[in-house]
Amino acid sequence: MNQVYSPYIPLLFLLSLLLIGACAQQSTPMGGPKDETPPQLIRIKPENETRNVKPEVIELEFDEFVKLDNALKQIIITPRVKKDEMEITANRNRVLIKLNQELEDSTTYLFNFQKSIQDISEGNPAENLKLVFSTGPDIDSLTAEGNVRFIFPRNKMEDVLVGLYEVGDTTNVLTAPPYYVANADTSGNFRMTNLRPGKYMAYAWHDDNNSIKAEDKTEAYGFILDTIQIKENVKDLQFYISKADLSDFKITRAASSGSNFDIVLSKTPVKIELENEDIGKTLFYRLNEKTLRFYHTALQEDSTSMRLQFKDSVGFHIDTVLFAKFESSERRKEKLEVKTNSGKSFLKAFTAEINFNKPIAEIRLDSLLIQYDSASVIPVQKEWISFLDSAKRTDIRIDLSIIDTVSTTRNFKLSAADSTFLDVEGLFFEGKVEVNFKRSNPETLAERLGITYVTEKEGPFRYELLKKEEVIRHITTKEKTVAFTQVDPDTYQVRVIVDANENNRWDPSNFYEGRQAEEVFYAINPEAEKNKRDVILKAGWENNITITETPPLGWRPKAKEEAPKSVIEPILTPEQMDLKIQEWLENKVENPVDKQ
Repeated sequence: MNQVYSPYIPLLFLLSLLLIGACAQQSTPMGGPKDETPPQLIRIKPENETRNVKPEVIELEFDEFVKLDNALKQIIITPRVKKDEMEITANRNRVLIKLNQELEDSTTYLFNFQKSIQDISEGNPAENLKLVFSTGPDIDSLTAEGNVRFIFPRNKMEDVLVGLYEVGDTTNVLTAPPYYVANADTSGNFRMTNLRPGKYMAYAWHDDNNSIKAEDKTEAYGFILDTIQIKENVKDLQFYISKADLSDFKITRAASSGSNFDIVLSKTPVKIELENEDIGKTLFYRLNEKTLRFYHTALQEDSTSMRLQFKDSVGFHIDTVLFAKFESSERRKEKLEVKTNSGKSFLKAFTAEINFNKPIAEIRLDSLLIQYDSASVIPVQKEWISFLDSAKRTDIRIDLSIIDTVSTTRNFKLSAADSTFLDVEGLFFEGKVEVNFKRSNPETLAERLGITYVTEKEGPFRYELLKKEEVIRHITTKEKTVAFTQVDPDTYQVRVIVDANENNRWDPSNFYEGRQAEEVFYAINPEAEKNKRDVILKAGWENNITITETPPLGWRPKAKEEAPKSVIEPILTPEQMDLKIQEWLENKVENPVDKQ
């Protein structure tokens, strides 16, 4: 039989292969209405609430093709398993989870799939998809619930987890995933289910990197010091979370740098104490984040000993003595730079703040003036000038009260010509420095913002008035009622910090020392349209607000009611009473009536 060759046969064959491939490929259907229906679970193996099983593979079947979205991180499994050993795959309408590990005996496991399984067309996640099974004869059913809040509130509550670690576990929230874990919702509420009775330590944290543990350098976290004993359902667990860097606090480098001497720390210090006979005279320093640079105006080609004491935000200390060597150097000196608080308003007095990157050796007053109107000037007097720290000499304050003769003037400018400021290395600031101030009209100000803090605590308390998260004004006192007066009309936030250690700042927690972060409470305005912490002040207004405390940190288990003990002694006959008195006298027993 003769074979007939046609040039169309290979083309038809190729088209057939392409069509078969297109039919086999999972893809988003073209056209038609948008699919908004999430995939529905048809079958799961093992079945939900199965007992006495130790599955090696978990199978899920849906009514449509599905895909996975970051499944290893999204699926929450309690108690914890080795997720890095698991294999999770999606094929058409099925999902397979190979555990690749032995499960614990007599343990209830909960798989919370969250939004990890989605339809392939529009990415709609399967809703409320959970699997519970037990490797033993019983399924644990205890629950624990509560709330998590950021100490310093955020606009969104997301990626916040709560974890339980068994007492005796050598790991914690900073080192490994918890035994039980649950998500907090957008309101901070959480609920853990299928817990077995036991004693646990409880933590909450913002899991920004999805590691299922807290990173103390970058993530907010919190803890409850008390052991949580779960033998019945637990309610009202309250967490407050904030950042607290618990990494080692140490000197990472100490060496000469040109003609100066640098000390580099592992963290920025919040407190510095230096001991050297030349400090504030010929020896000065500046702090730039984690680096201290020392300048010596007299010592060259020699060294001097310094005792250094540093403290970081969580209370870790460095206390050491080292020798700083100052050498002559041809290295080009760092240029003098300046920052100011220009643009502030004032009522009767203003404070100009000038911040330098290096210590200042000399200020030439003849070119430092207060200008107002078109040509009027007030020479700055020496007594108006002060350094915040005489050992640093990098931060200058110039305080001035405006006298009645210039009461009509609104705009003022602190002006410093070039070569007004000379640093300790002999360099002048080359440009002009101008700090502008505007005097407020009293009629345009809010007259008074009264604050009452409802508490039984003794204080001291730091009351802060904030605008766009910047502290505008503050008052530190033991009083529970204070007031900010003559405030520019605007939208503010008001908070109070319970300054437990009386250092006039907020201090974070220290997990290793069992110390909680200092409490912070905000004024709440129920009438605010967007942010309920907004306090609106208008011209001529007098506003009074109250700050109340939010639920206390930790767990307050409900005390069991005990039957009242009888306080009435049985009635004695006269004969029995005589015998009782005789017994007291003979045995020298203390009269219980007298004791009371």
